[in-house]
Amino acid sequence: MAVGKSPRRKDAVAKVTGRARYTDDLSMPGMLYAKYVRSPIAHGRVLHIDTQKAQSLYGVEAVFTFEDVPDKRFATAGHPYSLDSKHTDIADRRLLTGHVRYQGDEVAIVVARDRLTAEAAVELVQVKYEEYPVAVNAQTALKADTPPIHEGGNVIGSHRFEVGGMLEKAFEEADEIVESHYQTGVVQHCHIENHSTYAYMDDMEHIVVVSSTQIPHICRRIVGEALDIPWGRVRVVKPYIGGGFGNKQDVILEPMAAFLCMKLGGVPVKIELPREECFISTRTRHSTRSNIRAGTTKDGVLKGLDIEIFSNTGAYASHGHAIMGAAGSKSCNLYPRSVIKLKATTHYANIPTAGAMRAYGSPQVIFGIECLMEEAARAINMDSLDFRIKNVARQGDINPLKEKEILSCGMVECLENGRELIGWDAKKKAYKNQTGHLRRGLGVACFSYGSGTYPACVEIAGARLILNQDGSVHLQIGATEIGQGSDTAFCQMAAETLGVSFDNIHVVSTQDTDVSPFDTGAYASRQTYVVAPAVKQAAQELKAKILAYTALMTGQVPESLDLIAGNVVFANRPDKVVLPLDKVAMDTYYHKERGGQLTADVSYKTRTNSPSFGCTFVDLEVDIPLCKVFIKEIFNVHDSGVIIHPQMAAGQVHGGLAMGIGMALYEELLIDENSGYIYNNNLLDYKMPTCMDIPDLGCAFVETREPTGGYGNKSLGEPPNITPAPAIRNAVWDATGVKIDEIPMTPKTLYRHFAKAGLI
Repeated sequence: MAVGKSPRRKDAVAKVTGRARYTDDLSMPGMLYAKYVRSPIAHGRVLHIDTQKAQSLYGVEAVFTFEDVPDKRFATAGHPYSLDSKHTDIADRRLLTGHVRYQGDEVAIVVARDRLTAEAAVELVQVKYEEYPVAVNAQTALKADTPPIHEGGNVIGSHRFEVGGMLEKAFEEADEIVESHYQTGVVQHCHIENHSTYAYMDDMEHIVVVSSTQIPHICRRIVGEALDIPWGRVRVVKPYIGGGFGNKQDVILEPMAAFLCMKLGGVPVKIELPREECFISTRTRHSTRSNIRAGTTKDGVLKGLDIEIFSNTGAYASHGHAIMGAAGSKSCNLYPRSVIKLKATTHYANIPTAGAMRAYGSPQVIFGIECLMEEAARAINMDSLDFRIKNVARQGDINPLKEKEILSCGMVECLENGRELIGWDAKKKAYKNQTGHLRRGLGVACFSYGSGTYPACVEIAGARLILNQDGSVHLQIGATEIGQGSDTAFCQMAAETLGVSFDNIHVVSTQDTDVSPFDTGAYASRQTYVVAPAVKQAAQELKAKILAYTALMTGQVPESLDLIAGNVVFANRPDKVVLPLDKVAMDTYYHKERGGQLTADVSYKTRTNSPSFGCTFVDLEVDIPLCKVFIKEIFNVHDSGVIIHPQMAAGQVHGGLAMGIGMALYEELLIDENSGYIYNNNLLDYKMPTCMDIPDLGCAFVETREPTGGYGNKSLGEPPNITPAPAIRNAVWDATGVKIDEIPMTPKTLYRHFAKAGLI
């Protein structure tokens, strides 16, 4: 049995010894380096651009401006291609632009023989701008008299739904109606490896792009679309990747690298962004403003939720309104027995572009919902944990939006488990009626999340298994390992089904779109759920071929044989070995008359999407004069179905908790409301928590078995990031009596609220 164990990760040794080769570790003879010329203003138009001095600098090979690139607009979002024209992403990007829409927009690019020369040449490009009015938030961007940032206006998209009944009637049945307004800030992914890519041509027909990307097959398609060339002429190679968290689910640098390579005769051209440029010119998390109402009865039955939310996508659409479409629907799995009405709007603004980030909008939406659940419970004098237990989803509930039954759900068990872990009941009594500068508080918040993108997008995955001569098996997959451990999990699945040891499954971690099976990439917590059926089916097919071939060798009946621990044995006598697998494998390759290489190649489309569930509990201390929050204990409890690799699962939870703490208490990209100027696009001034700021992190799992999961599993990668922020906010309220409806709750924010409440 391999599933449920914690073997050493397949990439562990390569990464901890520094042997793993990332995009920036790779080079080619004659490599050229490209550097963008970026706008210093947040909104305006280029009146004149002079590149003569830059072009005359020794070592500069070329300078291209927005006037030199194709007048072709394309979408950068890493979504699967859709045959429905109404479901396509917004094509609002050009390779370079003369209409700048945020501070850092790309107006030209320099190509030189080395990095330093490229950087020097950028300073020699002279640009004259005409400045336009700046809109950085919903209040300004959605005003009728605000100039449009793109043709067609500043609203990218909106949608609404009302499910479970009529909200007006539900509120009439409620004894208490509570309402509040919430705000979340702009957060950056801060993955360890910066964005980097290079392109080269072996001939004058095909272009090869090597990139740190989460979505190699989608990247191939978008490069083809941007350059208006057949997709089959593009090959994308993904080496080891140092994290992405959704930022590399956009195709940001690859089309430009391919364009420059083609313009310069096929020589290799590399674009690598320093951290300062990653902050402003890749992607961020959408900032949001929401207005939410809830109605509840005196005995704690949630009757209705009314959610209105505005999402700021920044200068370009990227994933656009898809994020609010996905995030807004999650409440229907979490509180499926109440009436839910949602209205969501996504708009442009003159700030860095927002895109996919871990949990895809759910942290922003759930922040408002779970803060309001705290208010609803307090309004009826009910313990907020008991209130949630009464209203959250249970197995057999029907999602009112999708009209699908929830087949597995351990949400109530997660809450009860967390109650014991944090010592909720005893601490609630101990923390009552506190005074003084230091005060303790408890908080809780719940989430639900999906396992992929179906039915919004196609969910397709490929797996290929090859029996080697020594009896080991090579696994090739299109799904991308970006640090989350998916390669290891897939090897466990293959070993489990095939009947060989985990150590004898060798995974090809590099994706190459000319070779790897098709898969759309790493996002939406989809991989173990969506890829599992493909791996399982491929393993079953290869096992059947091995047993059939062994029967041919030995004269046995295939049905009488089984493959266990790398040996072909009798099905009714598993202790009796018929042939070791390595002997069977050698015969398939080298017997002169019979056999041939045994392989299995499967492409599988998943047509289900099972929700996972869970919650965060936090015990914290607030130093009121210092306006500081110190987390004493924090636990994430998850129902992610069957846990494939417990140690990696705990690692995912710890990482998500740390990221959620950063969003709640520390991290925010600071942007001037009048000019769009970005103050802190570096890791010195952008306050991300370090190991000194993160407490011991706790996690626990309530294992259910999801019948639609290949191995009973559901999503895990993104959910740990969703509820730390509202749980921390609720605990701060519990400790101080001050209700703070915005994040991050930095000392300056806490000071403002504490002073207003008279605590300071």
